[in-house]
Formats: sequence, C-alpha cells, structure tokens
Amino acid sequence: MEKKKLIIGSRSSDLALWQAYHVKNELEKRNKGLTVEIKLVKTKGDKILDVALSKIGDKGLFTKELEIHLLNKTIDIAVHSLKDLQTDIPEGLKLAAVTKRHEVEDVLIARKKGMTIAKLPDGATVATGSLRRRSQLQHLRPDIKIVELRGNVPTRIQKFIDSKWDAIILARAGVERLKLKKHISSFISIEEMLPAVGQGALGIEIHKDNKFAFDIIQSIHDENTYAAVLAERTLLKALEGGCQVPIGAFAQVRPNGLYLDGMVGALDGSVTFRKTVRGKKSDAVKLGKSLAKDLLKAGAKEILNEIYKTVRLK
Repeated sequence: MEKKKLIIGSRSSDLALWQAYHVKNELEKRNKGLTVEIKLVKTKGDKILDVALSKIGDKGLFTKELEIHLLNKTIDIAVHSLKDLQTDIPEGLKLAAVTKRHEVEDVLIARKKGMTIAKLPDGATVATGSLRRRSQLQHLRPDIKIVELRGNVPTRIQKFIDSKWDAIILARAGVERLKLKKHISSFISIEEMLPAVGQGALGIEIHKDNKFAFDIIQSIHDENTYAAVLAERTLLKALEGGCQVPIGAFAQVRPNGLYLDGMVGALDGSVTFRKTVRGKKSDAVKLGKSLAKDLLKAGAKEILNEIYKTVRLK
C-alpha cells in the first residue's frame, strides 16, 4: 500500500484520547505505510459540566460536533465510546467498525479495598451521573442516598477523594484504560447491575462514501462484539431509550448462540423488569426487538411512559 493518511476526530478528554490513540496504534500496526493523525474536537457534552445528563437530553451530546466534521469530510473517522453514540446515526454516516470489547462491568470506588454495594453502611452516600446505575443501586439498596456526579473519569475520582461520599460508581473499562485500577474497591457483577448499552466497546463512525476509511478500519473490526452491541442498540432503540431512561443491557456471543440480557427500571429503583433472550448471532436485530417487546409486555411500558412524561414536563 502506498503511504496514506487517515484523520481521526476525537474529544480531548483523557479517555477519548486514550481511545483515539489506541485506534491509531492498532491501525498503523495492521496497515503498513499508513499515517494516522488525531484532530481534537470539542462537543456540547464537554462544555456543559454542571448539569445532570438527564436534564440536558442526550441526542448526540458527545458526538454531534464530531459528526459534523465527518459530514464535512474534515476528518475520516470518529472514535466513540459506543455507550455515547446515539442509536439513530445521521443520514450520510454509518457505524462501520466495532473493536473487541473490554470487560463491561461497573466498578465501585470506595474508601477501602473489598468494599461492595452489600457492605456499604446503612444510609451511605453514593455518587453517580447515570440514571441506569441509580435505579439498579436503589433497587438493591433502597436506603442509599444518591448524589449527582459529572465530569471525566479522573475528575470524578478526584471529586470522590475530596468529598465525604462513601462511594462512586464508574465503568470498569474507563478506569482500567486510564490505568486508575488502584482506586477500584470491587467489581459489580452483571447479575447485580447491567451495564449501559455498548459499554466497554469502541465504535468507529465514518462518512458512508469514504471507502478508503472503511477498508482500513476493517482490520480492527470484531464481528462478535459487533453482533452483541447491535442486539443491545436495537433493544435501546425499540425502547426509545437514552440517558434519561434507566435501561441496561448486555449481549454476548457464546458457542451456542447470542444471549441478550436487558432491564428497565423505575427512577427510584422501586420496580425493575429484567429478561433474557437467546438466538443466532445473525439474528441480533431480531433478538433486540424481541426482548424489547418482552420487557414492555412485562410492565416496562408503564415505567417508560411515566419517565417520558416527566422528561417532557421539564
């Protein structure tokens, strides 16, 4: 291959830069003669740091400006934490590759090693910016007091260190990618708390006409992860969910098929609906839609209607 250049658009947070450099290194390793450049882009989500995500809406909160660059062809690819990428991709763009997934669990960061959700003191204060975590945590421990937490991973950890809170909850992938594992008190099992849709996976978005970028990024595409996140994202889309809704999901390709586990919870954790489906890897979309139907039928519809009413009234 002749020497060619590829431009990655990236947010400037520590984690976004880790992701961009990870993709750059992997692409250069697998494509001889390729040079990858990183162009920094500031997004709305990076500018508004003092308001809860659920209050400012989430349509492209961390992605919109990157997508404008893709549409204008000033960058070739945008690397996203897949949990930040909305399920409706703008006309003219496509999710063209997904990298091998990191471990997906959430983690508890507390004052001492080995502290778990079950061991937290009565009436403990836990900080999180996620309604999904809040709902599942209150379902497990209704006595826990929850406070709002925003900012990038190192900022959140520093806020915790400087606070009187008992713990915070973060995604394992972000903490480990930034080499901050020493702060982790315990891993929260998938059984206790389902992760966000796409958590731990990186999605690569391109302009649909950019064949050069498409061909290059296939070298780091992971088909099993793609099938899993496609099932999760289909579920989320069918439930019309986003940052304002406590929805968790985790799909996994195993030797006997694709398993999809999903939950919808009330904001206060009082009710949780959780179900699992299994099918063929090639039926990821069908499985996502089928599980959404099962959850709605079980009672999630009432919860969602209530939440959307609240969000619309704000």
